[in-house]
Amino acid sequence: MADSTSELDAAAGRLDQALTALEGRFRALKAQSRGGEGDLFDQDRARLADDLDRARARARDLEDAAAEASAALGRAAEHVRLILTAEE
Repeated sequence: MADSTSELDAAAGRLDQALTALEGRFRALKAQSRGGEGDLFDQDRARLADDLDRARARARDLEDAAAEASAALGRAAEHVRLILTAEE
């Protein structure tokens, strides 16, 4: 019985050491996530904001191109109408 008690005490000691190391690692990671240069959340948010700005600029460019294409098609259709009317 003394052997099982000493083994249990040794296992409890190892578990306590492992929990202490785990708590230390958790505190370090938590501090890093709040820190300036290592703040992954701020970096991700900034990257997403940049992506959004680029997407909005691209959408404006596409809207401009669509408006130009529509105007060109309108002019072409009018030209075709004029030609067809002149041929009648």
